[in-house]
Amino acid sequence: MTQAILPGATLGVLGSGQLGRMFAIAARQLGYGIQVYSPDGYSPAGQIADREWTGGWEETARLKEFAQRVQVVTLEFENVPVATIQQLQEWVPVRPGPAVLEAAQNRLLEKTAIRQCGLPTAEFVAVNSLEELHTHLSAFGGSGILKTASWGYDGKGQKRIDSGDSLTDLWQTFSSQTAILEQLVDFQFELSVIAVRNVQGEIDCYDPILNRHRNHILDVSVSGAPEITPKIAADACEIARTVMTKLDVVGVLCVELFLTGDGRLLVNEIAPRPHNSGHLTIDAHVTSQFEQQVRAICGLPLGDTGLAARRAQMHNLIGADANDWQAILSDPANHLHLYGKHEARPGRKMGHVTRLTL
Repeated sequence: MTQAILPGATLGVLGSGQLGRMFAIAARQLGYGIQVYSPDGYSPAGQIADREWTGGWEETARLKEFAQRVQVVTLEFENVPVATIQQLQEWVPVRPGPAVLEAAQNRLLEKTAIRQCGLPTAEFVAVNSLEELHTHLSAFGGSGILKTASWGYDGKGQKRIDSGDSLTDLWQTFSSQTAILEQLVDFQFELSVIAVRNVQGEIDCYDPILNRHRNHILDVSVSGAPEITPKIAADACEIARTVMTKLDVVGVLCVELFLTGDGRLLVNEIAPRPHNSGHLTIDAHVTSQFEQQVRAICGLPLGDTGLAARRAQMHNLIGADANDWQAILSDPANHLHLYGKHEARPGRKMGHVTRLTL
């Protein structure tokens, strides 16, 4: 039996953005120390941590020194090289491990892994040339979503294709990479399930969350949305449990889904970490996704995932949206979270606001 890592220990985080920041806050509340490692200095997570390690993902000596200062390592984003995780595992437990990380980093591997779990996805195919793009797009009826296979998030590295688009011009932006073409999905709405699994294999799920996007970036998330019926919620949670079990994930994982026009659930993506749509759990649920991440990787009992309100809505503050913080705070029902970023660039997530309906 794996021995629990108890409060007083020091937890390590790879990545130092806002997810690491909120994880660090939750860990501190439970009495843990925090050290973060990433190529970036004076970061959102580094502002909270006991120590911020600035270094490259291939700096073996520095990674070893970091690993020797912590009792377990977790992730706050998935774009950490798999080789880095494999290296760190020689010195310290890393949760989740490299298998699910490798799948999440590559859309082809991700879709294939989901299918191997026995779960449905949109139809997809690998594309390696302009000729293949013409052939596969024709098979999909002349439209689809072309995406880079690797390193895409928040709408980056993807483009919807419709009849009449210039494939030659489009392919030039993808030509140096393997791409994936996905068939368009006729969906009613998008939803996500935040699931958690600890070292002992115990799994729990939050109720599914309804998501709306703006410019390919998550805009609003709603927990307790009436559109998500008990049957949809049960099926979505079962999908998340299957992914967690089949991929042997320890920690928090988000499964993003489509509800199709004919009522089916299709898996879109997975993220082996806390997720933007789950930020509302900080204010709206008995236990936040970040506290669950601490509990899971440390081998502690999982917390209560219940919603502490009838309904909760989270709104992302993108770019200059964050400059309205005084207006936001003038409404006492709003819960404001700013991430400590100093420059409000377009498309950059600066914070979020959660509003509860009790």
